[in-house]
Amino acid sequence: MSSTSSTSHREAAAERGPIRVGVVTVSDSRTPENDTNGIFLRERITAAGHLLAGYRLVPDEPEEVVAALDELAAPDGARIILFNGGTGVSRRDNTYDAIAGRLEKTLPGFGELFRMLSWEQVGSAAMLSRAVAGVYRGAVVFSTPGSPAGVRLAWEKLIEPEIQHLAWEVGR
Repeated sequence: MSSTSSTSHREAAAERGPIRVGVVTVSDSRTPENDTNGIFLRERITAAGHLLAGYRLVPDEPEEVVAALDELAAPDGARIILFNGGTGVSRRDNTYDAIAGRLEKTLPGFGELFRMLSWEQVGSAAMLSRAVAGVYRGAVVFSTPGSPAGVRLAWEKLIEPEIQHLAWEVGR
């Protein structure tokens, strides 16, 4: 695909209007008042002109993660769903396991690029991240670590630049 056709494809996607985006923070300790990731993402979503389709704060229990995924991926729900938290390797990190097996298509480049960019921030600890993205019921799902730096990195460098293109490319 040439640069010109890629640009016009993105411009056409941007003309389709705002995107419904859902946010899910997975944490056993955060509250809506101190969920800095949820606050950051909701502010950035609306600042970019998109619509908040829903916000959930759920404990790192697989059934709670899946329930939030199913709710936000409903036919009239979000086109993009952003999960943060629970992607590490500790016993309580269940988000990846709950989401990855449900993805109908995966976007392996997201996790690869996220870990590559994370390397610059955290060094070899980047390999501990199980950040993942893919498509579920017509919605694009991103799952990132719960660190504020990781959420900011994923949003600013990977998700925000492609959100329009992804939302309309996948479609419903």
